[in-house]
Amino acid sequence: MTNPNYTVLIVDDVPENLAYLHDALDESGYQVCVANSGEMALQVAHLMQPHVILMDAMMPGLDGFATCRRIKATAETQHIPVIFMTGLTEIEHVTMAFDAGGVDYVTKPVRPAEVLARVKAHVQNATKMHQATSALDAFGQATIAILPADKRLVWQTPLAKQYLEQYFAEWVAKEAYSAVQTLPPMIYQWLENCVQQFSAKQTMQTLNVNQGSARLSLTVANTSEEQWVIVLREHSDELQIESLGKVFQLTKRESEVLYWTVKGKTNKDVGEILGTSPRTINKHLEHVFQKLGVETRTAAASLVASKIKF
Repeated sequence: MTNPNYTVLIVDDVPENLAYLHDALDESGYQVCVANSGEMALQVAHLMQPHVILMDAMMPGLDGFATCRRIKATAETQHIPVIFMTGLTEIEHVTMAFDAGGVDYVTKPVRPAEVLARVKAHVQNATKMHQATSALDAFGQATIAILPADKRLVWQTPLAKQYLEQYFAEWVAKEAYSAVQTLPPMIYQWLENCVQQFSAKQTMQTLNVNQGSARLSLTVANTSEEQWVIVLREHSDELQIESLGKVFQLTKRESEVLYWTVKGKTNKDVGEILGTSPRTINKHLEHVFQKLGVETRTAAASLVASKIKF
């Protein structure tokens, strides 16, 4: 018997197919819900949050491919694996299934043993992945996962989605951005280069995207044959100054002075930036050095570099 907490959504417009699969899954311990159209599948997926979806490829109205794309473009359902059911000779449907965001497919007429084996495997993998993604969400991490083979976006945390939409707003509006399948051309090209560097056992470069005084960096954090994990970090003067204050227990002005000092600015430069005199900046630095337990700018910069990544 399978864990009864696992739910499978079957989407098929043929009642006989629904009943056939329903019985096989039910006997194996799954909770089963059904939908006989793409429109209904979207509603059920949103409400029931199934662990896996068995999707008929060809249905009247909203077909399986379009339905899958919508599921994958919605934050609440993007993590749910979709297994397509397609005809044996419809090879083009297999390609369309993966392009739409499907993770696997079975051919009709479906064989219960094969369906059960694939459902079990994808439920377990998806559950582990969703738990990991949820943990990253909870800690406010901006992370995405991509398939290195085709650079398709598999999942992303809410903060990562926010960054992508913020730094690539023009592309988002122009290209009818899909939340889980496509990436901006700049990121796609960077990933192409990373794949080549990885194959050549070279260091993979970080991608930096500037927006005014802020900067978004993308770094490959983890690689595997199945997927790569990319970490997104936003860097800005205000964020860094705030971080300095929290880490070293400094006032806002002390944090500002320290920030520009470790950036290599002279007291005169810092004074001009902050609208005060070099003498006042020097007084602030004396207090900062005392709090940090250092005596020189070089020592302060070294300590900051060990605590905070600019």
